[in-house]
Amino acid sequence: MMNAEKPKGYRPNVGIVVFNADGKVWLGHRYGMTGDHSWQFPQGGIDEGEDLEAAARRELVEETGIRSVDIVARTADWVYYDFPPEVLAQGKIGKNYLGQKQVWFAMRFTGQDDEVDLHAHHEQEFSRWEWCDIDRVIDRVVHFKRDSYRKVIAEFRHIIKA
Repeated sequence: MMNAEKPKGYRPNVGIVVFNADGKVWLGHRYGMTGDHSWQFPQGGIDEGEDLEAAARRELVEETGIRSVDIVARTADWVYYDFPPEVLAQGKIGKNYLGQKQVWFAMRFTGQDDEVDLHAHHEQEFSRWEWCDIDRVIDRVVHFKRDSYRKVIAEFRHIIKA
């Protein structure tokens, strides 16, 4: 059950962890960003009235082109993270929000790697991608998302061996 008592001011969002048959996870490098900490899982906003699973599938297709997935799990509750002051000051992301609250979905990729199309949507999110060991993810994401990623990885770690 989702906890309705969490603070206001957080943008509702979905996140997706895609596992391949080898237990590695899909990780994308943010388009237009530089540096070693510009990698992340697909994620995105929920449209007004949109079902969470539908939002996760839509965001996955828009950001990666991936359609061949089976949902195997989702987080039990919202996972929150705050935007740091330097991000809020830029006014690009986080406008009118303190951070994001996310429901995360674990999905098993059932297609072939050539299904990935980073140009599937008019707004390109990622410049490149790779299959990554889940234990290497935290050191590659931006600092303010690390705690939320730790929670998600802990909740989905059992899927690696599934």
